[in-house]
Amino acid sequence: MKKIYIIHENNEWTDHLTKRLDQLQLPYESWHLDQGIIDLTTQPPEGVFYNRMSASSHTRNHRFAPELTGGVLSWLELHGRKVFNGSKALSLELSKINQYTALTKNGIRTPKTIGAVGTDQIIQAAERLGTVPFITKHNRAGKGLGVQLFQSVDSLKAYILSEEFEESIDGITLIQEYIQSEDSFITRAEFVGGKFIYAVKVDTSNGFELCPADSCQIGDAFCPVGEEAIEKPKFEIIDSVDKSLIAKYELFLADQQIDVAGIEFIANANGEAFTYDVNTNTNYNADAEAKADIYGMMKLAQFLGQELNES
Repeated sequence: MKKIYIIHENNEWTDHLTKRLDQLQLPYESWHLDQGIIDLTTQPPEGVFYNRMSASSHTRNHRFAPELTGGVLSWLELHGRKVFNGSKALSLELSKINQYTALTKNGIRTPKTIGAVGTDQIIQAAERLGTVPFITKHNRAGKGLGVQLFQSVDSLKAYILSEEFEESIDGITLIQEYIQSEDSFITRAEFVGGKFIYAVKVDTSNGFELCPADSCQIGDAFCPVGEEAIEKPKFEIIDSVDKSLIAKYELFLADQQIDVAGIEFIANANGEAFTYDVNTNTNYNADAEAKADIYGMMKLAQFLGQELNES
């Protein structure tokens, strides 16, 4: 029997999808790829495959899950299986440099960014950038890992040479111009099947870690989601969003063969939008969705079900 196969490494992020698949009575199987075997002497099962491998898997002790997933996706694609968020999407998930080059190729503005490997090179990159303040971030990350704000190169030097410095899992640190939002918020546009479903306004006044998943409330001070009442919601689905930018995003996703994604951008005081993150392992905030009565995981489950029926 054909099934929907979910490729991942975090049950907490996948449970929301499987609940919707159960609700729709769709057959599925979970492939948790923190460990596994790729048997190239066999053919994959029939069905449709949805990859939601995360760049932050190493923070859950799943260091080689992305590499294993890359091999599995190559195997699936070799045999012509229908894969959503395949090898090309995984390449972008694991590298912000790859994201920025692909975005730029599609005419989408990104912040000025320099990548560096090595302590001296990171400092040189900040000097070469020539703008303050600036931020550092990990090239391979998730949930805002490694994001630090600096007001000077000297403060960066002190951080880089201290025990507090945290190196990216791939060794590449990014130095990036800091885009100041007038109202301290960013916007995340969500897409399923390559098409826009909604935009969510995210309050950034308390920090950079912007993971919208409900599970982020566990041990994550900058992801206060769930049922706790707060005066100002961190995540709020909004109606007003630049339609021309959304159109560019849809063309970008088609060009990069990405089916499901959350794309984050920030506008400066002049209203100029800068796109800085493409998350191909997108999650949704339950509180914001309930208030707006729109549900990303249901849209995704319906999309996968339709594709399964047509396969």
